Amino acid sequence: MAQMIAADRLKKIYVDAKRGDVVAVDAISFDCVEGEIFGILGPNGAGKTTALRMLATILAPTSGSALLNGYDIVREPEKVRGSIGYLSGETGLYARLTPREILRYFGLLNRYPKDTLEERIHNLVTLFDMHEFADVRCEKLSTGMRQKVSIARAVVHDPPILIFDEPTAGLDILVADALLTYIEECRGQGKCVVFSTHVMSEAERICDRIAVIHRGRILAVGSLDELRARTGQRFLEKIFLSLVRGGGEG
Repeated sequence: MAQMIAADRLKKIYVDAKRGDVVAVDAISFDCVEGEIFGILGPNGAGKTTALRMLATILAPTSGSALLNGYDIVREPEKVRGSIGYLSGETGLYARLTPREILRYFGLLNRYPKDTLEERIHNLVTLFDMHEFADVRCEKLSTGMRQKVSIARAVVHDPPILIFDEPTAGLDILVADALLTYIEECRGQGKCVVFSTHVMSEAERICDRIAVIHRGRILAVGSLDELRARTGQRFLEKIFLSLVRGGGEG
């Protein structure tokens, strides 16, 4: 399987007026291949969002590097953006546009073929069960409806790499389950998926490998069975606590 993401000692330092230099992400390295869901598991404030924003070229790293689909995040950011779909809990929607208009706009923005774009939009509207509100302004939609639109927007151009940053935050159990099911289907399509969460059950359910991150550092990377063997713990919550209390890989 082809390597789609290779992060090498990515580091991000912020300057705080009171605290001085704050290390948000501390020289993390990992990779992800096609047809794999790679989980980044950690509590709020662990550095997950900062790491994914660097991969998505939203933030520039202080040091280190990463290749996505063979493109460098610093030297070739536009090519990286064309290769990814990015979704976070903070992703906004244009309130005065309808879901269908948003999908059309972002499809064209990402250079999806014009002659098949409407078919692609129809398929996504069907996939995410959006027919009832596809032509309603986003300002009138519920949280769950808006999240469906955000997911569809992230994938409308059919990118090979998908980056989901805590995508189920604030969703009810039905919408969250539908989203996780869709992510599992993306793996079957050969997509490379990076999925960050602080919800242990989500990581257990869908991730092929998991990186446990705490205070900006990756403490361990492996399949659930590998993490179990390393810590002697069966449940992911206990695995996480064991790694955090034991200091991980250092």
